Amino acid sequence: MVPNRQKPGRRAFLDGNYARRKHPVRAREYTIWDTELVGFGLRVRPSGSCFWTVRIRHRGKQRRVTLGRPEDVEAVLARAQARRLLAEVALDGLPKRTVVKATPSMNDYVDIYWTDIARYWKPSTAKRNAAAWRRDLAPVFGQALVADVSKADVIRWRDDCAGTAEAMYNRAIPVLASLFKYAEALHLRRKGSNPCRGMPRYKREAKERYLTPLEYRRLGAALRAAEARSPAHVAIIRLLLYSGARIAEIRDLQWEWVRPPHLALPDSKTGPKTIWLNSQALTILTDVPRRKDCPFVFPDKSGAAPLSMQFWWETFRRTCSMPDLRIHDLRHSFASTAIMDNVPLATIGKLLGHLLPETTGKYAHLSDDVIADAAQRISGTLANAIGLRA
Repeated sequence: MVPNRQKPGRRAFLDGNYARRKHPVRAREYTIWDTELVGFGLRVRPSGSCFWTVRIRHRGKQRRVTLGRPEDVEAVLARAQARRLLAEVALDGLPKRTVVKATPSMNDYVDIYWTDIARYWKPSTAKRNAAAWRRDLAPVFGQALVADVSKADVIRWRDDCAGTAEAMYNRAIPVLASLFKYAEALHLRRKGSNPCRGMPRYKREAKERYLTPLEYRRLGAALRAAEARSPAHVAIIRLLLYSGARIAEIRDLQWEWVRPPHLALPDSKTGPKTIWLNSQALTILTDVPRRKDCPFVFPDKSGAAPLSMQFWWETFRRTCSMPDLRIHDLRHSFASTAIMDNVPLATIGKLLGHLLPETTGKYAHLSDDVIADAAQRISGTLANAIGLRA
């Protein structure tokens, strides 16, 4: 077989974000080649439309295979298809008896999946998905062959989770579904055989919890009492209260991201993010002592990692007589307070860093309550003005 050689030209690591960019249009079609997988590329037509492609050369003949449009075929799946086609060409011509088709176990396959897929995830996502496999999925599916896991197996696992592990199932099922989706792309399973397809999640009651005025006062008193013993932990909670930020955005904060009057985070759950700081939040940051040669605003004792909040919070919330209060509830409470102060939903969305209006829309019912209360007060005023009983 003649090696597959690419003409010199534009090269990039081809992922979904890169493929969806607007690429320069030329009079003739051209190809952007992948920097990692030789033969894998993105064709850009004069019309501006793009297609995944793989170029193979076998026995002196060159062939180009179109794998679909980026909006229809995910980058990781296109890459997997390209790798499979290139491998088939490399094996073509060898004695058939030497080609043994083996189906790996789920434990072995996960290593392949992680190598190919995890690079596209945020570190927090990779950590969460790895934990889901290791703790929740591997004990059930790890020894099974990839091709042998059936829908009945997944249903049986779901039934075993009923009542006691429903939240765990809801977190783990998307990871399992993604594993089988990629297995289909690698031809380790038949196309359309994903056993997780159509599997419903358990319905869970919404956990949005909003602090009442009394609870705010109780929380404030507890923070003042704890400040001498745990100043950094208390400062983190106060910043969360005043900013509506997510816990990781404040806990992992670095000094180089502090640019008054805002925080400029290079990455977050929704990508790069600006968090606007009010005067109270700015005062808190000003009072935080800065440790020499340490990038973190709230470092642990070693200075090599952010401060851990989990154990401290478990203890602290019991001292407030609010054992069910989650740190994320402070974010919900920030939004509800803004609603009560008649701040528009669109503005609240920007303060919270929501990318989509629908995300902020879950607070709309609070806005309705404010409007209804205002209508009632106005009607009462008018009734009194015209001499009617309100």
